[in-house]
Amino acid sequence: MNAYLDISPEVKAALDAGKPVVALESTIISHGMPYPQNVETALNVEKIIRENGAVPATIAIINGRLKAGLSVDEIEYLGKKGYEVTKVSRRDLPVIVSKKMDGATTVATTMIVAAMAGIKVFATGGIGGVHRGAETTMDVSADLEELAMTPVMVVCAGAKSILDLGLTLEYLETKGVPVIGYGTDELPAFYTRKSGFGVDYRLDTPEELAAAFDAKLKMGLKGGMLVTNPIPEEYSMDPEVINKAIDEAVEESKKLGIHGKQTTPYLLAKIKDITGGDSLASNIRLVYNNAALAAKTAAALEK
Repeated sequence: MNAYLDISPEVKAALDAGKPVVALESTIISHGMPYPQNVETALNVEKIIRENGAVPATIAIINGRLKAGLSVDEIEYLGKKGYEVTKVSRRDLPVIVSKKMDGATTVATTMIVAAMAGIKVFATGGIGGVHRGAETTMDVSADLEELAMTPVMVVCAGAKSILDLGLTLEYLETKGVPVIGYGTDELPAFYTRKSGFGVDYRLDTPEELAAAFDAKLKMGLKGGMLVTNPIPEEYSMDPEVINKAIDEAVEESKKLGIHGKQTTPYLLAKIKDITGGDSLASNIRLVYNNAALAAKTAAALEK
């Protein structure tokens, strides 16, 4: 057991009994949307995971402790503090923990803590990736490196379409990360179901996803697996509308000189403003959809 890790009693009991557990990130709580919508969404995601046969383990850092499984009060605390909570990736962990600070975990850090706790499946919205213009900026998300190293299945709605999706797929291929389309041959682009880019393999049931990941683990292959689950048709945005909003937001971020970890939050907030809030509504629905699939897959994996 890691000396810095606290596993909640409910999550520990589930892990000890071989019951399915699904990890959840906390950046979506502190940095993803305003209070109280952030807390309401986080609690709804946990409820959906329970309804689909698994135990939720929301992951965060509170007072320097790595937490696998948060109480309602802890989720409320993160939601109210919002942007005061540091967004934490792998590089930030030593300082945040040693200084006993609070931290909202990104995809990368959630994978790290989930693996420490023995949790194999993680549901999120979208992953980070290779940013547009990365051939000159070298702006590549740590999420991709974590997928290459850490044995956790990540269920998402694809990579955010603010990224260079082609380069993101090339990077994952180089790192040996399987990109699976759930019921689709095409990479979903977060707000929309289509991107024009293919996935490595299409699998159509939670049992197939679980079998593929189980084989990966048993062969001792390093790294995780990326499952891309398209946003439900009724919540998918018009690709022309969202792509126009993204192009506009990217151009403005360049003019303002925004870079590094500020890029994604800025772009998502700007896109929300341009689309009149439609992008945030889609974001919430795709997270719910991913939580349900992750819970079913975790249940199949334990069988």
